[in-house]
Order: sequence, then structure tokens, then C-alpha cells
Amino acid sequence: MRYKKALEKPGVFVPFVMLGDPCYEVSFSVVKTLIDLEVDALELGFAFSDPIADGAAIQASHVRALRAGVSMRANFAWLAKIRAYNAHIPIGLLVYANLVHRFGIEDFYRACLENGVDSVLVADVPLFESAPFLQSAQKHRIAPIFIAAPHTSPTHLEQIARLSHAYIYVLARAGVTGTQECLQRGAKEVIAQLRTHGNTPCLLGFGISKPEHAQVALQMGAQGVIVGSALVQILQAHLDDVETMLARLRIFVQHMRAGLCYN
Repeated sequence: MRYKKALEKPGVFVPFVMLGDPCYEVSFSVVKTLIDLEVDALELGFAFSDPIADGAAIQASHVRALRAGVSMRANFAWLAKIRAYNAHIPIGLLVYANLVHRFGIEDFYRACLENGVDSVLVADVPLFESAPFLQSAQKHRIAPIFIAAPHTSPTHLEQIARLSHAYIYVLARAGVTGTQECLQRGAKEVIAQLRTHGNTPCLLGFGISKPEHAQVALQMGAQGVIVGSALVQILQAHLDDVETMLARLRIFVQHMRAGLCYN
């Protein structure tokens, strides 16, 4: 599994961007830039009309991609191009259940395997409804990713630790995606509880937007961070100037990696 090598060290940096935002060509340039910056893995979104787990910045990213005409089959075609560009970087998807159901659960996970995807997080599927997704993921050798939040019960944390094979997405706070000034400390206890049930790496997400946040995440026991809204805001601010967009993206990633102490 590509994740194994990528997540061996502390200080993992995983960027999230929406596939096809603001169009496939620019999105591909963004992803190639991130790969060239040697990020540890990619988390890519598939646009959906009702992204209930996302805040304003990423909701706008969904809208831009949908307006640009993204589709599931085109998404997979572009994933194949990304995988052809780099054979080694782990690629994870963050999707909503309706997209998977409409495409067909078996067809979706088969397409993931055929186009170089390593993991899938279905954002709006709770543990007790995850069996069909989990079975197909395992059949097609796709790592299922689960979310652990400050309000997750100890019983569910044990299940999440048992079912997760690549990493566990630990929420820095409850609510939706978005940037914030300082991190809450509830995730530290969540990570500690997960560690009692296994050694699956924990990556902290939701609200990570500064190098200081990355440092705090490591202090709380996380293996690294997932950064979405802050990156998407850079794209949104420079939609009319792709060269500046990519330059700002490089600067931001370099600063965040400095916070993780391994650049």
C-alpha cells in the first residue's frame, strides 16, 4: 500500500482540493504542483450539490466544479492522468454517499482500483450504515477511511481503529470544514483513545490553516495534518490568474511544512 511508506514518519502533510475546481485543466495544474512540492499524499474531492460536512470555502469549491461540468466518469479519467503523472503518491478521495450510490457502489470502488485510488472517505455515512461501502472497498483493495470526532463514543472509536487500514481522519473540532484561529484540544483525547486500540496513524483535519496549527497537531499526538479550506481559499482568491494561484500555493505549502518540521 502506498500509504505505508508515506505515513511512516511524523509530520505528514496532506492537502485537500476539489477535482475540477475551477475546471479540470487548472485543477490538474494544482495537483501537479502539489505533487512536485512532494506532499505526502493527496485528498481529492468529488463535487456534490449538497456537501453538508463542508463550510463556505469548500462549498464554493463544489459549486465551481459543478458549474464547470464535472462528472463521475470524467473525474475518474482525470484521476488516471494524475496517477500517470506520479505512480507513488497515495491518492485518497473524499466523497458523499449519494454520488457513490448513483454510480453504483461496486462500479465506484472498481473504478477507484482501476484509476489508482488508494483510499475513500464517504463523508456522510455513519459506521452503522457503512457495511456495503466497507465490503466493496475491501474487495477492490481500497482503504476505507473513517472520521473520529471529539463527540465519538468510546465504542465507536474502537470500531474505527479496527476498521481503518491507512489512516484515521481525526477532527480538530466538531462542525463543518473551515479555517480557525486556534485549535481545540479535544482531539488529543480522541487520538489517545484510538492509540489504545491500534497503531493506525491519525491525521488531524478541520480548521488547520497555519504552521502553528500543524505544530499543535503533532503535540496532540497526530501523525500529521490534512489541510483543505485554507488551500481552497488560495484558489478562490486567484481564479483569474493561475500563475499567481500556483505561486501562492507553493508558498503556503512550504510554510505549512515548516510547521511540521520536516521540510
